[in-house]
Amino acid sequence: MENFEKINIKDLIPQQPPFIMVEKLLHCDLKTTKTSLSIKNDNIFVENNCLSHSGIVENVAQTCAARLGYININQPVKIGMIGSINDFEFSSVLPKAGQEITTEISVEAEVGQIILLSVSVLCRKNIITTGKMKVILTDLEI
Repeated sequence: MENFEKINIKDLIPQQPPFIMVEKLLHCDLKTTKTSLSIKNDNIFVENNCLSHSGIVENVAQTCAARLGYININQPVKIGMIGSINDFEFSSVLPKAGQEITTEISVEAEVGQIILLSVSVLCRKNIITTGKMKVILTDLEI
């Protein structure tokens, strides 16, 4: 089993501070990836002491980036784009600064440069977001 704690998340994703929305890679295989983020007051997506919907979506996108970075660990990090967001549902309670969220993505289909994922975001073991995301990979490297 991989020791994910030793991996620097910044080596896996193209985003850089202050735009990093994942802190730790908790698990990654070809089907499922899990990350975590401790929400800080100075996070650019925190509004009124809560992580915004946009921040949650960006966290999901960066979980996708962490998956690709890990799977291709010895290759340059490539840039991906959100192709679509479908059926995203948010709970009525957004996570607050000081809380941690855990994001899990599962690959439903992967065809060429297009990946369809199911998404689940939890805070304190409560589901705060579910949905589907389509990610399109580019050949652009950082």
